[in-house]
This record gives sequence, structure tokens and C-alpha cells, in this order.
Amino acid sequence: MSRKVGMISLGCPKNQVDAEIMLKKLVDAGYILVQEADKADVVIVNTCGFIEDAKKESIDAILEMADLKEDGLLSKIVVTGCLAQRYKDEVVSEIPEVDGVVGIGANADIVAVCDALFENDELYTSFPEKEALPLNGGRVLTTPEYTAYLKIAEGCSNRCSYCAIPSIRGDFRSREMDDVIDEAKNLCEKGVKEIILVAQDTTKYGEDLYGELKLPELLNKLSEIEKLQWIRLLYCYPDKITDELIDAIAENDKVCNYIDMPMQHADGKILKAMNRKGDKENLLALVEKIRAKIPDVVLRSTFITGFPGETDEEFTTLSEFVNEARLDRVGCFAYSREEGTPAYDFDNQVDPEVAAERAEVIMNQQYTIAEEKLAECIGKTFDVLVEGYDPYTDSYYGRTYMDAPDIDNNVILTSGYRIDDGDIVPVEIFDKDDYSLIGEAI
Repeated sequence: MSRKVGMISLGCPKNQVDAEIMLKKLVDAGYILVQEADKADVVIVNTCGFIEDAKKESIDAILEMADLKEDGLLSKIVVTGCLAQRYKDEVVSEIPEVDGVVGIGANADIVAVCDALFENDELYTSFPEKEALPLNGGRVLTTPEYTAYLKIAEGCSNRCSYCAIPSIRGDFRSREMDDVIDEAKNLCEKGVKEIILVAQDTTKYGEDLYGELKLPELLNKLSEIEKLQWIRLLYCYPDKITDELIDAIAENDKVCNYIDMPMQHADGKILKAMNRKGDKENLLALVEKIRAKIPDVVLRSTFITGFPGETDEEFTTLSEFVNEARLDRVGCFAYSREEGTPAYDFDNQVDPEVAAERAEVIMNQQYTIAEEKLAECIGKTFDVLVEGYDPYTDSYYGRTYMDAPDIDNNVILTSGYRIDDGDIVPVEIFDKDDYSLIGEAI
């Protein structure tokens, strides 16, 4: 009898792609995918272990599965992903209900891992080299059929002082360009219209393989895929956003005028302590340059408050930058002190409550900016990728090029004709409601 498998994947889209590759391997081996954990014989919890909140979410998910197992509704639990890689000993010792704990390098052998759980009752562990994590492979998409993430590289070599990713995922490894293009074509043949490029640092793509930054060339080649309509960029490091990359975005109609570039701070002293480049002046200059070449560009960024050594003066620099740059989308988070990172041992650690208060200040500033920018959209017409229909309000909802899925805003629209999920239709905006735009299909 075929065994049933469920998957809970947490954290970033990069981790989601890993989960999709594992699911495809399991399906090909005869496992049956189920949506409900209590219907599965084995559940894989593909964890995130990047910051404290993510670790807590992962642990809570594992404990929830442990409760199902205790109630006899689930047979086996496997923990994979970043938390398993980073805290394998703690998971093994503190959650005895878990049947398997494997590192990211074991993703390639997920079928053997699951099979082994049913051959004996002993705890299964496997931690091969991180580089064994597959960069290529078939996938079972867990996104809507019209949207897919496309991971173009694995790992990171930037060594930001607050970040544990290099120790978890290893050094930066680009995928061969032909492999990326082939996967994009296959996804589009299956109905995907929007591809979202992800890596820990997408702007670094190709440097390790080809000796130069190849993201602009990749965008040009992806734009040639006939059925592909939108290409979206996430995780672009500011210091590698070159003129060539800006031109590739500006000149290719299929590349969304949307750049996610995590700046993390704007004060030069703090950025240097983070082992990142830049300061307020050159970041403002970069924003001005991008907007000059791509007038309707949407810029998203993330910031960290309360990094060790951040005084009121450095925080004021960040606050001033947010007001002056007027970015379209912003996320701000209090610093998370992570074991094994250089910043963990830095002097002048900031009180977590102060860090949280500062993050709230930044988000309040950005709320005002976002309100004003949404108001500027009223009276304009945007193409909207429709994602669903709400029968209670007799309206559809979707996203413009300005909005990445599960991150940004949405559009609520009415229509005098039927729209299917995944259709891209022109919508005239006539109002806004909190973070949503309101419009009518035309």
C-alpha cells in the first residue's frame, strides 16, 4: 500500500522551492501527497532557523505534529531544513517524538529517509555536506499554478555579521544559466505566467561560475520565453545593483519594475559593523538613479533596528533616510541575536525593548508614506494578476506589478465579465482601503 506524506514548509521562498523538489521525489517514488497532517503516514516539517521568531514558528509546528502523533493520528515525523541543520542536537534531545532529523544535504535522499522510518523504529539522522542540496530537479508546485519561484543560486558568501545563513547553507553557488532557462520554460509550459527569481543574493548570480555578474543576461534570456509574462526580482543587494542591471529591468517589458533590495540600515557605521557597504548618502543616490531610469519602479527594502552599537544618533540617520527615500514597501525588524554569528559577541548590545520600539517608529513612518503612495494610484490603470473571487462581496482580488505574493498589497476589483484565476486584466483604480487598492476591470 502506498504511504501518504504531508509537508509543512516554513520560512522563505527558497526553502519552499527545496520542499517542492522533495515532494516531486516522493511522488515519483509512489508516495501520495495529502493536505491534512492527520491523514498522512509521515509528515515532513521543512523548517526555518534564521531568526528567533522563525525558530519559534518551526518548533511550534514540530510540537503540533508531535501532538498528532501522541493522539495516534500520525505515524512518523521528519524534520528538515535550516533549523534541523543548525540545531540538530537540540531537536533530537528535546523533541523525542521526532523520528528523523536530517540536514539540507539530505534533501536529495528524502525518499530513502522516509522509507527508512518504516523499516525500524530507531531515530534516523543524516547530515551530508551542504553542497549535496540539489540545485536542480522536478518540483510539485505549492504556489498557484500561474506563479512560481525560481531559485537561481544557493547559499551565501557575503558574511553579514548578523546572519547565520552561510553556516547553515554554505557558500554561494549559482545554477548553470541553461538549467535556469530550461526550468523556466518547463514552468511556463505548465501554465506559469509569473516567475519570481530568488536566491540569498540574486544580484551575485553567475559571479562564481562565470567570473562576472550575470543577472542582467539572465533577465534578457528569460524575457525571450514567449509564454512568460512577468519576471519579478527579490533579494537584490544594493551594492551590486549595477547600471547594466537597471538597464535590463528598464528595457525588458516582462521584467516587473519592482526591486526588492534589503538595505538593513542607512548609517555608515552600523552598515560597516554589519559587514555591509554603503551609507545614507550613497543609498539615496542609488534610489535616485534607479528612479531616474525606471520612473514607475517600486522599491522594497527591509531594515534592522537595535543592531549592536546603534545609538539614538545612528537610529536617527535611519529614520531620516526612510523619510527622504520614500520607498514604496518597507519591512523593519528588531535585531535578533543569533548564536554563531560575529555580531552575537559584539559589545554595546541594544536592549530588545528599545530595538522593538525603534522598529515600530520606522513602520509608523512608512505607514504614512505608503498611504500617500496608494493615494497616488487612484485614477490610474494597472494590469492586475487575478488570484481569486470572493462570492460574499462579488469581487475579485489580485496583484499589480507593484506587489509580490504574500508580501505586499493587493487589489480588490469588480468586473462585468468573468475572470479566471491567473488572468491578467486592466483595472482602473478609483479608491483605496488601508493597504488595498479598489478598482474595476475595464
